[in-house]
Formats: sequence, structure tokens, C-alpha cells
Amino acid sequence: MTTRIDWVAESCRLLTAISAEFATTQPFAGLTIGTGIHLEPKTAALIMTLARGGARVIATGNLNTTQQGTVDYLRERGIEVIGGPTSDSAQHDADLREVLAAHPDLLLDNGGDLFARYLENPWDGLLGGTEETTSGRSRLAPLRAELALPILVINDSPIKQFAENKHAVGQSVFESYLRITNRSTGGKQVVVFGYGSCGQGVASSFRNAYGLVTVIDTDPVKRLEACLDGFDVSERDNALRRADIVVTVTGARDILLAGDLPLLRDDTILMNAGHFPLEIDVPALLAHPDVERVTDATDGLQTLHTHDGRRIHLATGGHMANLAGPRPMGNSIESMDLGFALQARCLEAIALGTVAADSVVVPVPRVIDEAVATSYLELVAR
Repeated sequence: MTTRIDWVAESCRLLTAISAEFATTQPFAGLTIGTGIHLEPKTAALIMTLARGGARVIATGNLNTTQQGTVDYLRERGIEVIGGPTSDSAQHDADLREVLAAHPDLLLDNGGDLFARYLENPWDGLLGGTEETTSGRSRLAPLRAELALPILVINDSPIKQFAENKHAVGQSVFESYLRITNRSTGGKQVVVFGYGSCGQGVASSFRNAYGLVTVIDTDPVKRLEACLDGFDVSERDNALRRADIVVTVTGARDILLAGDLPLLRDDTILMNAGHFPLEIDVPALLAHPDVERVTDATDGLQTLHTHDGRRIHLATGGHMANLAGPRPMGNSIESMDLGFALQARCLEAIALGTVAADSVVVPVPRVIDEAVATSYLELVAR
């Protein structure tokens, strides 16, 4: 029987081709790659590609997104997986540190978790690695002088920006809203915090489903862009007062706070689509004096009941909605195939020493972007 992971692997045409190449070239022979990334079917395809290239891979997941089926699949194929599904920050920290205890030669990071901890107890021999996200780049950029290793930021590739962030994140967050709530979007007031490439995709997807979308961004240039793209850019508090759906997708923390609770009207739904579960201050909201009780409304939803009779619904506990909650699917296979092809090629380049030593927390080299784009077009543009 074909499993979902098999289906995903067979659908990742770029990774399939790279995997076949790596089986011959063995770019990671004798090297250990430590990873801290969402463990779901598409990342299994990436990890198996690295292993086929000769790497010993030691992997752990991210908070509240690890799928046990993926853990089992990888372990059955000889991959060392640390830990399992967890939403416990202390357990997650321990799992990350166990990956680092193996002193990997390369790190594949997601959110800067591995590289930040590496600096606490560095070792000789780390060649460098990759960082997947905007959140991780923001975290690691101030540490360039301390890191002093080639670290390529996948999220700064234009391919990642438009293929995965804009198109795929927007689609998957909207799909997750439908799956979790089973509610419509037509005529609903939707407030999107953040107008980077992910926010642009989320805003567009909800508008395409007939939502009335307001964009909130602290950057006046981004607000102008959203305005010229046809979105409402009303003042923050006024937008929250009329919101039916609020989505945070900024890559920053403390975007929606306990002090915002009095602004929200009855039946508002709150979702986070950012990497870290810190954009919505969930503990403070749950402890707000206006909250009388909290109930589990359905899979993936909690309802905060206020003393004045309002109901505020929180999706997936403030974790990344498209990789948490019931039947988390994440982004489309094709978009992740492109992004993970970038990962594989960047790690290959660092392993082979073709990336300059001063390429510390920098975008993917143009030559890799062009190679991945060309390979994809050769596969699909027939």
C-alpha cells in the first residue's frame, strides 16, 4: 500500500532527481548533518535525499508540528530521530541539544534554534549550514561575527519567496482555516498582520475567497504596497474591532496581546501562521481577567468565554496553523520540492567548500537559484 509519505516522495520530482545524482556523487560521504525542522512527509523526502548522498542524518522536529508517522518512517530507514511530537518547550530544547551533542559537520536549521545553541558550546569542525526561515535569519543576523561560518538563508531566495511563501503558504493557511473551522470566508472581515511574502499570500488567498481583507504592517512601505495591491490598510485597533478572522504572519513575537482582547467582537477567530508560536500571546490571553472560562470547541480550536458573553476562538493553540491541528498538510508538495531542492544544493555547496567563508547568514547564491529553476522548468515545461 502506498503511504502518504510515499505519495509525497514520488511527487517530489526535483528531489527524486537530486537523490539519484547524490547516490553517485556522494557529496556528504563521511559527514553528519544535524537538522531541526518540521518532521512531516515532505521533510522526510529531503532527509532521505541527504542520506542517499552519504550523510549520517540526526534529526529532530519543531514545536507542535512533528508527525509521529514521519518519525516512524525515518527511523525504519536508519535515520536517527531525536524525540517525537511535543509542544513542551523544555523537551524541545533538550531534543535540539541532543542533536548538537553529536557535533554535526553541517546544520540544517529552522528558526535559528540549532545555530543559536551551537554558540553556547561551539566545537571545531562545523562547516556551516542552512537556515530555512525569515524568523531564523532575523535571529541569526546579529550573531554573524560570532558564527563566522557560511550559512545560507533559504527564505531569502526569490524562488522560496514567491513559490513557497507567497503562493503555497497563502494557500495552505487558507485551507487550514477551512479545515479547522469549516466556516465560510465570503463577506468576512479578515485582518492579516504582516505583508511580507507570506502575508501577501495569506491576504490574497482570503481575498480570492471573497473575504474583506485588511492588512496591518508597521513598515509604511509595506502598508503602501498593500494599499496599492487593493487591500484596506486601516488603523490597527479599528481593524481588530470589526474582525471576524485574525491571522498573524509576521515572523516576530507579541503581535496580538492580552490588551487586544477587549477590542475583539464576539465569534472572532484567531490564527497564527508565523514560524514561532509567539505571535499571539496565548498564555496572557487565557489568563486575562475578562476570560471567565476556556473550552475546547472542536479539534484544533479553543474558545475563550468572556464575562460579557463574547466568544473568542483560538486555532491550534497559537502554533503554526498549517502544520498543527487536525490533519496538518502544510504547504503544497511542489513548492516544498523547490524549497528543499535549494536546501540540498546549498548543503552540497557548503560540504564541497564552494561557498565563501564570509557568506554568513546570506541569501542563496544566484548560481544555485538558477540551477534549481532550470531543473524545475525542464521537468514541467514540456
